Amino acid sequence: MRRVLPFVVALALCACSKKPADAAKSGSATAPGTTAASAPVKPIPAQLPDVIAKVNGETITKADFEQAVQQAEQQAGSPVPADRRDAVYRDILDQMIGFRLLQQEAKNRKVPVPDADVEAQITQMKQQFPNEDAFKTALISQGMSLEQLRGKARDQMALNKLLETEVGPKAAVKPEAVDAFYKENPDKFQQPEQVHASHILIRAAKDADAATKAKARAKAEQILKQAKSGKDFAALAKQNSEDPGSAANGGDLGFFAPGQMVPQFNDVAFKLTPGSISDVVETDFGYHIIKVLEKQPARTVPLDEARERIQQYLESQNREKGTEDFVKTLRSKGKVEVFI
Repeated sequence: MRRVLPFVVALALCACSKKPADAAKSGSATAPGTTAASAPVKPIPAQLPDVIAKVNGETITKADFEQAVQQAEQQAGSPVPADRRDAVYRDILDQMIGFRLLQQEAKNRKVPVPDADVEAQITQMKQQFPNEDAFKTALISQGMSLEQLRGKARDQMALNKLLETEVGPKAAVKPEAVDAFYKENPDKFQQPEQVHASHILIRAAKDADAATKAKARAKAEQILKQAKSGKDFAALAKQNSEDPGSAANGGDLGFFAPGQMVPQFNDVAFKLTPGSISDVVETDFGYHIIKVLEKQPARTVPLDEARERIQQYLESQNREKGTEDFVKTLRSKGKVEVFI
């Protein structure tokens, strides 16, 4: 997926799915304000006006809005589904309005952001790209100059400071709240059987011709012979695996539960005993050699192990609610006009 610079809409969340080429862990989140029984959404016109909204006199233009939608699609890895257009567009617009209100409040309060902090942030962004040219290409693709990026970085950092002042103190979670959440949600701490595995992938596209697939399989078979003869599996993975998500880590995929991998991979991994190596396994990604390192039986995750994650979750919920309340307050005091 093409890299994007991290200034689209505040508080946006995403959901990720896991396949063998992905990182060792997966998770999901639900966008703020969405429920199973949401109220009907006002339709978005097919033809957008030049000005979508005004926030205390500042315009959110059609171009601003379309750029936000495009970047949200890039981050999601797919276009907005037609049947979700109204809801997603309204969500994006609400977030843009909230973001603009927070920016204005940070400017009104003259929240300080040192130049050195801005430059450190720009340096950190550049490190997400393989080289300077790739960074500049990303800027150009988003119609942004380096100075504009600095301005956006400064605004974002000022906004974050504002939220830390307004919302941070209210986000603290007491130990008894963690205990209560654990007690009231026992189903959330049931962990299915998990497998910790490594793999070596030799890629072959699902629709590749027979000769290409045969060549890839032959290579995988040769590597399998080396693995089963006692050669270090992690070293073989680093040298040969074509999975960019795990090769550098010796093919290590971490722990995963049933259903997190594609079926062919899943079935073999859960049948293997710890320390054993599979034969060559074909999936839509190509040809895999799987080594199971350990297995963890189904269990209830104990409170001591879950405490930190529960606290982080509850704090994030408090921050989200506090931010929403703060934005509502700013919106009630200001003048917001929506033209769609």
